[in-house]
Amino acid sequence: MNEHSELKTVNMPRIGDKAPEFRAITTQGDIHFPNDYRGRWVILFSHPADFTPVCTSEFMTFAKMENQFNQANCDLVGLSVDGLYSHIAWLRTIKEKIEYKGMKDIEVQFPLIEDIKMEVANKYGMIQPGEDSTKAVRAVFFIDPHGIIRTIIYYPLSLGRNFDEIYRVLVALQTADKFSVATPADWKPGDEVIVPPAGSCGVAKDRMENTEEDLKCYDWFFCTKKLKEEEIWNTILRKEPIAH
Repeated sequence: MNEHSELKTVNMPRIGDKAPEFRAITTQGDIHFPNDYRGRWVILFSHPADFTPVCTSEFMTFAKMENQFNQANCDLVGLSVDGLYSHIAWLRTIKEKIEYKGMKDIEVQFPLIEDIKMEVANKYGMIQPGEDSTKAVRAVFFIDPHGIIRTIIYYPLSLGRNFDEIYRVLVALQTADKFSVATPADWKPGDEVIVPPAGSCGVAKDRMENTEEDLKCYDWFFCTKKLKEEEIWNTILRKEPIAH
């Protein structure tokens, strides 16, 4: 018997799938996911364990940025396979004792799911047996207002996440949806966006002859246009205050 013969096959949801449904106990009360978040974006993310240093740095960063995510019409939901009382004790420790990179007195207000039986973690493929059979890897699921998974990012246990990138992905997804465009490598708000490829020879010819003044074409299939940063924020950002 080889060393991997007893490892279970993990069925992972894919981009474009409906987010697997579940009910769970959290530090903010019971939730019915993703039903409770209809009409809003949600980032569901897992972490390996409470009272661990990488996870502590991540939760402090997410908590510090929570209002920024909320203003972009997105809620945060965390998960680990620890129990509720462990979660509460850990979050209290973060608020009362931990100061890191200028962050102190950080209160985590988004829900943290109790998943002792690993039911949710297994539904979302967060348990990667080759990495660890009892801890969830650092998974990030971007789920749109219709409950559809739009992006998935996985990190190993040893690697802390890049939160600027997580926020950039959220804004880019909404920009693509609202303006019917795509975003190029390293895109950030204010940069040029990519327009859909020409659907006919006539359109391709017009583009190459620069008859569409707002486009910059590198070839018939690769054209960009300016999209003002304020247009993006005016469309994406919530205008009403965020209540907790």
